[in-house]
Formats: sequence, structure tokens, C-alpha cells
Amino acid sequence: MLKKSERVALIIIMFLMPLIDASSQIGIINIREEGADHTGKKVCTHIIEEAITNLSNQGGGEVYFPAGQYLTGPIELKSNITLNVGAGAVLKFTDNFDDYLPMIDSRWEGVRVKTFKSNIYAHNATNITLKGRGLIDGSGKKWWDLWWRIKGGEQTNTKWEQIFAEENDSLLQHNEYIKKMGRFLRPTLFMPYECYNVRVEGLTFQNPPFWTLMPVFSENITIDGITILNPDNSPNTDGIDPSSCRNVRINNCHISVGDDCIVIKSGRDEDGRSAARPTENITITNCTMLDGHGGVVIGSEMSGSVRRVTISNCVFQGTDRGIRMKTMRGRGGVVEDIRISNIVMYDIVKDGVMINMHYHETPEEPVSERTPAIKNVFISNIRIKKAKQAVAIYGLKERDASNITFNDVFVSAEKGVYGNYASNIQFNTFQIESKKTEPFKFENSNNIQFRNVTILNPDIDRFGFAFTNCSGLLIKDCFQVESMSNYIKAENTESIYILNNALPGVKNLIEHKNSKVISQDNY
Repeated sequence: MLKKSERVALIIIMFLMPLIDASSQIGIINIREEGADHTGKKVCTHIIEEAITNLSNQGGGEVYFPAGQYLTGPIELKSNITLNVGAGAVLKFTDNFDDYLPMIDSRWEGVRVKTFKSNIYAHNATNITLKGRGLIDGSGKKWWDLWWRIKGGEQTNTKWEQIFAEENDSLLQHNEYIKKMGRFLRPTLFMPYECYNVRVEGLTFQNPPFWTLMPVFSENITIDGITILNPDNSPNTDGIDPSSCRNVRINNCHISVGDDCIVIKSGRDEDGRSAARPTENITITNCTMLDGHGGVVIGSEMSGSVRRVTISNCVFQGTDRGIRMKTMRGRGGVVEDIRISNIVMYDIVKDGVMINMHYHETPEEPVSERTPAIKNVFISNIRIKKAKQAVAIYGLKERDASNITFNDVFVSAEKGVYGNYASNIQFNTFQIESKKTEPFKFENSNNIQFRNVTILNPDIDRFGFAFTNCSGLLIKDCFQVESMSNYIKAENTESIYILNNALPGVKNLIEHKNSKVISQDNY
């Protein structure tokens, strides 16, 4: 007969057995228990691969990295697999380029190529996740150093460049851009390629060989609560670059990188148009972005088009530009239906908002599939403080940047708002301080409306508005109490309407040459 203490122990064991059985069915493999070295001295690629394969054969599961440092080569995720890098864990990748062979299908700056495996990649996988409170380190410096040498003109002709040339022989014969970029194309840190249901959460990423996270031709992607910290002098180390993806949610992230923080892309030139895969249905919210080239950028690779994007509740500090849309002749594609709201920008090195269809100067050409378009952009509740330029809009002679609206904006910058080949532009409830140029200057533009605009701390001898070769201008319900000698200057401009403005600080309302003022009714 069992003693009382033995009976109690047996009851506890019987109670715990179902829980033990249940945990074994969850499909979690602790990589350290499988023999992975946690000191970072021994490569554990094979152990990780074996764990993923075993879980995949069971239908899926989680590979767990407890605290420690784990050195590995590239990792290929399969359907229904989660990598969980726990608090105190570092997943550090080797910098032996041979580990990243054979080359795989990828996309490099918008062109489909075969190149090195990404640190973490997946192809045609469903339900893949990267999560945890740990750190993923791409060990990018060795990649950067060789790239700098090649860019500096050194004739390296490494074996990896030779392999790339063999794998991409046809591409190198007809794609001038890839030919110009050379044959050493660094891999991204994480690339899900043609995947569905991708989730990245909680982790910190650093030192990617090239871009950090680049989903390609993928759908239903959530990136939540991650941190990306790349050195400011690291080349092309973008943060998050969805390329020809649908239904992407980027939330609660902190990004400081050596290039653009978040970039939305859809392919380059003929190859992008041929792939014909737009990026659409994108939300970016509650993010902080520091020290990158751009806060949120669309383009320049947008040949497959970018549609239906919202950007909200973000802070940019110290980035070269805040919001940037960039394209050029030859791209084709359309950027449209973009909504940007509740953004605070501070210490912006160049432009607060840049919309540029002249990313590289090219000669004018007839409108065709090569002609890009940017239209239907709505920007509201924006504060820009300490920028070199407030807003710049550059369309093309053959196609304007069009239908762009600014509502409830405060901006303090060295230079004001400039537009060239822009049409159907609105500024509503717009306060601007421009220290070195006219607050608003437009050339070759049409149908521009200014309502409830106030110029702060104006240069008494500088015009508030300057127009050249424009038509269809409305300046209405504006209030200018601070002193200005001159308010509007117009040359070769038609159909200027100046209505219902209160301008007690203005000495001379308008100076015009070869221009026509239709109506004036001001106080």
C-alpha cells in the first residue's frame, strides 16, 4: 500500500502527464538542447537546418534560441515554421561568402536576378514567422568592404563575381542597370520570396549585407514592434523594403539605418513592368525613424505601380528627407492614392516632403508605358521643423505630378515650397516660415489653390508667392498680419484669383508681368 506522500506524488505526476504530452505535441525545438553551441564559436547551421526539417515533416513548429550567441550560415524557412530568438539570444551569421551559395532567385533593386542566399530566406512558403526579444546580426562589414573596393574601381574579379556572371549570363547581356552595378550583388538579411502570411515581431536587426527586410512578390505581411539599427555609414542598408507585395502592415517600429528607413518598391523599368506586380494596400503607423536617408520613401523602383498606402502617427528625426516619392522617365508605373497624416519631422537634412519625377535627369520623350505618374496624394496634420526645404514637387514636362493636397501643415525651413510641372495642388491651413527663399514658388504649373495660408516671420522685402508660366491660381481666405512689402509676383501667368484675404501687413499686393488677375476682393 502506498504511503500518503507517495500517493500525493503519484497524483501530481498523473496531473502533469497530459501537460507534458501536450507540450511535446506543440512542436518546439530548443536549439541548445539539440547541441547548438551557445558561445558563438562553432557554426550550428546543420543543427538549425535539421530542426527546421524535422518540424516541417511534422507539419510545422518553432525553433527556439534561448539566451546565448549562435553562429550560423543562411537559414531557409519552410511553411509553418517560426524562428523564436529569445531575450538575451544573438543569432549571428557567418561572413564566409561561400556559405551563401548556390545562388538563388532574388530581386536586386527591382530586377529579378540569381544572387547570394539571404541570411534568412524562404521561397513559396506559407505561415512563416520571425519573433522574439533577441538580436539578429547579419555580419555585413565584410560584404560592405568588398563592395566599397569594387565601387572604388578596383578590378577584383572574384570567384563570386564569376559565378554571378554565369548564373545571369542572359540578364547581363541586355540589362544595362545590372551590368553597370557590377557582378557582386550583396544579399538582404531577410527575404521571403513568393510567400504568404509572413510575420516579423519584437526582434532587433543589425548589420545586414544589403537591405534588412525585403519581402518580394509576397502577400499578407505583418512587421510589428521591431528595431533596426544599422551604422549610418553602412552602404544601402535600408530598413524595410516591400517589393511587389500586397496587404502589408508595418507598425510600432524603430529604425535608424545607413539608407532609407522604409521604402516601398515594385520593380525597375522593363523588368518591373514585365513582372507586372504592384505593391498595394500598405499601412505604416506608430514608427520612429532616425538618421536614414529617407523616413518613408516610395520608389524609385516603382515600375509595377504602388497603390493605396497610408502613413500615419510617425516621427522622423535627422533623416535626410521625411516623405519622399521618386521616379523618372523609363520607369513607367503609377504611384497613386497615398494618404499621409499625423507626422512630426525634426532636423530634416534636406526636404520635408519631396515628390520627384526627375530622380535622374533624362531627355523629354513622348508619353508611353515608360512614363511614370504620381497622383492623388493627400498629406495632412504635418509638422516640419528645421528642414533645408519644406516641400519640393517636380513633375515632367510631358506629365505633371498631379492632385496633391496639403491640409493643416506647419513648417519651418530654410527654403519654402517649390513646384515645377505640377497641377491640381492645394494648400489648406498652411503656416510656413521660409528663411532664404519665397515661401511658395511655382513654375510651369496649373490649378493651384491656397486657402488659409499664413507666412511666418517673413522677409519684408521678399515676395510670399512667385509664379512663372502658370495658370489657374486661387489665393483665398489667407491672413497676413506680419509686415511684407510684396505679396505676389507673377510672370507669364494667367487666371489669378485673389479673394477674401485679410492682409493688413502687406504693402503691395501683386507685381505682375504678362499676367492676368481675374478678380480681387481683399481687406
